[in-house]
Amino acid sequence: MKQNRTNDSKYIFLIFLAICFLATGGIFVKLCPLPPINTGFYRVLFSIPMLMPFLKKSELQALNRKQIATIVLAGAFLAGVLTLWNSSFSYTSVANANVLVNLTPFTVIPVSYFLFKEKMTPKFLFGGLVTLIGVLVLVSNKVSMSPDRLLGDSLNLGSSVFYAMFMITVYKLRDSVTSTIIMFISAFGTLLVLATVIFFTEGFYVPQNFGELWPLLALALISQILGQGLLAYCLGKVNACLSSLITLSQPVVAALYAWVIFNENLNLKTVIAILITLTGVYLAKTQTTTNIAHEKA
Repeated sequence: MKQNRTNDSKYIFLIFLAICFLATGGIFVKLCPLPPINTGFYRVLFSIPMLMPFLKKSELQALNRKQIATIVLAGAFLAGVLTLWNSSFSYTSVANANVLVNLTPFTVIPVSYFLFKEKMTPKFLFGGLVTLIGVLVLVSNKVSMSPDRLLGDSLNLGSSVFYAMFMITVYKLRDSVTSTIIMFISAFGTLLVLATVIFFTEGFYVPQNFGELWPLLALALISQILGQGLLAYCLGKVNACLSSLITLSQPVVAALYAWVIFNENLNLKTVIAILITLTGVYLAKTQTTTNIAHEKA
């Protein structure tokens, strides 16, 4: 089932919705008293039974060995993300983590150009630049690049590369595999890698009470199923470069959360930065849609 990626507005909206779910991840990681890699392990483990009601036996049986191996590889990339990103919260701020982990376009765009032959027009790159400027203005008062945060920030830069490779692998798989199957099978690849890392580092912890359990369940449902799952679905509908560019706008969601949930002031600078970011995404989206229309013509 070769996917027809049209970059329709409804799928752009769904990616923004996925980002809304993913943006809660840092909050739940901070609230969870378990060690960071254990937290990532249970996030994925608890997602498996949540996915099972939506699986189709015929789709599982239709997979070949190459597809299964590639899906497991995607899971291994996600394990790299969770290991580095979750661990970074001990060494840097949530704001730094959310910005740096979403620098995926710097990996996805060049890889997509050479691997998938996605065209990078000047207008698309201009839209990407406008988006980046908007994000930098938005987080300029929140992100702090100081020597004591160097380790945490380095972990997040590493996690952004793993995240980009996860997105690229899922993007390729979505030509022939449903997002539900990808999320289900990749979970086992993620768990295998995380279990190995935990064995040599933190040791295994078991949640002892509801206070330790509920953040893990929230991560499984909101971040893993609704966030990553919805993003995986949209990677079959939207170009890889545009998808990665939209994920860069996650600080916009974080700013809106701070305004709605924590009653933080939404000052003029923040509003302007949000508008700049969204304008950049719109310019990039318009350009990629135009290219698709020309190719069909």
